[in-house]
Amino acid sequence: MTMSATPPGTLRFPPPAGGRVDVLIIAGEHSGDEHAARMVRGLSAAQPGVTVAALGGPRLAAAGAQVLHDLTASSVVGLVEVLKNFSFFRALFHETLRWITAHRPRAVCLVDYPGLNLRLAAALRARGLGVKGGGQIKVLYYISPQIWAWKSGRRFTMARDLDALAVIFPFEVKCYADTSLPVEFVGHPFTAPDYESPVKYDPAGPVLLLPGSRQQAVSRIFPPLLAGFAAWARGRAGARAVVLYPSEAILQVLRAAHPPAAVSLEQTGVPVASAAVLTSSGTMSLHCALAGIPGAIAYRANPVTYLLGRMLVNVEHLGIANLLLGEPMYPEFIQGAATPAALAAELRAGVDDPVRRERTAAQAGRLRMLLAQPAGGTAADWLARQLGG
Repeated sequence: MTMSATPPGTLRFPPPAGGRVDVLIIAGEHSGDEHAARMVRGLSAAQPGVTVAALGGPRLAAAGAQVLHDLTASSVVGLVEVLKNFSFFRALFHETLRWITAHRPRAVCLVDYPGLNLRLAAALRARGLGVKGGGQIKVLYYISPQIWAWKSGRRFTMARDLDALAVIFPFEVKCYADTSLPVEFVGHPFTAPDYESPVKYDPAGPVLLLPGSRQQAVSRIFPPLLAGFAAWARGRAGARAVVLYPSEAILQVLRAAHPPAAVSLEQTGVPVASAAVLTSSGTMSLHCALAGIPGAIAYRANPVTYLLGRMLVNVEHLGIANLLLGEPMYPEFIQGAATPAALAAELRAGVDDPVRRERTAAQAGRLRMLLAQPAGGTAADWLARQLGG
């Protein structure tokens, strides 16, 4: 379970800037903000004058959406952390429903973020606002919850509450084959022709350390990544690493770990070339896989969250590239297995072993073919069709 957190207080979203709104987008994390922003830019190009409001972040704002509230300012991951912020999530839920009831967008497009978004979809139907409840608001979903990993039964409530779903992994269409929900594979945004990845492969580049974009997760994952780099760099003159961070809040967490001078902290922006990577299992791991950067995944969670996850999640791999390929492109080191020696060995193989580098390049090519956008169009095309454009 993943949600964004904001200090407690009275939530009140502003009205639509132009007095009306065609689409309300709800994207609660940095990756969802980025994907939704690309969709909004494409939609605006196809339908000039379309009005978009959002609960999202800076990428959606830059794409032209009126951001009612920034959900990406900080994040929490796991049941324990979500419970600590329960009062905020309850206020966020009720204020979002109030705003939709008051301003009646033509469509609500929910982007990933199932902890909040699936509850909203059910509430919109139950209150007679959504089409499935007899109302006029289309309830759409972009980027499916990982029903193939856990809570597969959600597909039936999704079919009950949603009008359409766009997925970014091709195998997800079959996951809904026994429901009435219209599901369309729209390709992964990372494979779009105009997409610029934040990373690329360069055998002469530095090591990348990517602990994620959520504060609690970063605070647990970054120290073992640093230790793995230090063990690998011992005796290597000029060894250096780059850490990419998405926000000032994450930068503060990184600085608290006191990285050495050989480790530079750089905000995500200009693409960084790298020879090998140690990464968390999130979005950046897929970026690195598509770029063909050799490496490994390290992950550490709150012990309670981890134990619950082991009982509930039914997947062979954490990394999405590993799942898609059906093999460990990135070996995974979870909890106590993420030792300095193990992570250093993976860096050593990625930098020094030509066989490992060639295998990673071949796997990256297979991934790009699997995730390429189909001839039927992009997420923006899908959304335009749902709006009748």
